[in-house]
Amino acid sequence: MIKEKIQADVKEALKAGNAKKRIVLGSLLAAVKNRELDKRSKLSKALSAQTGGETGDLDAASHLTDEETIEVISTEIKKRKESIETYANASRPELAEGEQEELVVLMQYMPEQLSEEAIRVEVKFTIDQVHPQGPKDIGKVIGAVMPKVKGRADGQLVSRIVKEELSRM
Repeated sequence: MIKEKIQADVKEALKAGNAKKRIVLGSLLAAVKNRELDKRSKLSKALSAQTGGETGDLDAASHLTDEETIEVISTEIKKRKESIETYANASRPELAEGEQEELVVLMQYMPEQLSEEAIRVEVKFTIDQVHPQGPKDIGKVIGAVMPKVKGRADGQLVSRIVKEELSRM
């Protein structure tokens, strides 16, 4: 599982004296733990309502799947990208560079990213399936594409490609 790999890499970074990597992975593990606690809370409420108070084994049920962990990593990556853009616009390259270093560490845990061309092929295929009427159906197309490329493509890139393809209709 991805979470165990991250935990092992935190220990390795600690032993190697790589403070930056340890801090980034530590904050990622905290985000994963928060998501697990949210999941546990929701499961507890649902089970409590169904069983009249008996919650069973919530520990095992509240662990995130690899897919859910990738969602957390994606969220952290998005935060770093937004920070890089903000710092670059504010003429703070040293801060943007620090965020970029964190982004590189986080990207190691993502599945291989699709190329722009591969995304474009998937978008065209989806457009053929969905039969949008034009640019006004962008949400319909993006909604159909994103589950297929989840974790393997940046949402902004997918959105841009969908807009380009729909504008050609």
